[in-house]
Amino acid sequence: MNELLHDLYGHQTWADAEHWKSLESWPSAIRDEAICKRLHHIHLTQRAFLSIVRGEPLTIKRLEDFPDMAALKDYAHAYHDDVADFLKNATSSELALVHVIPWFMDPPISVTASQALVQAAMHSHYHRAQNASRLRELGAQPPLTDLIVWYWKEKPHANWE
Repeated sequence: MNELLHDLYGHQTWADAEHWKSLESWPSAIRDEAICKRLHHIHLTQRAFLSIVRGEPLTIKRLEDFPDMAALKDYAHAYHDDVADFLKNATSSELALVHVIPWFMDPPISVTASQALVQAAMHSHYHRAQNASRLRELGAQPPLTDLIVWYWKEKPHANWE
């Protein structure tokens, strides 16, 4: 499972960077309200799951807390460094620890750290796909960011520029 998590997060980092580059290259996209809100949601959720598995208090940043989209991109980029460090050092025991996901209350849910991290990766993929559809509606061609494309390209590193 640890190898799969490393792949999911290597892919997530690359896919997020490709997603951001594509959105930034199309000026109407990076200013689009739906895309901006979804980008915020993606990166807020990624941070929330990482905080949970690290046993840290949740910090909820609103979209308005970022002075511009470049600041949100920096927040996203920093998250990827943080999650890579966590995964590099996480033991099997830590990944097996059970955590409560606080926004599920009725009924509550507890999952392992591995399960929480898989959810965060899948959740990000889901919303990147929504933004890709919106990008097409705005007249641009979104990048191919499927996991299989990342494997096909021999697991490229993220390029945030």
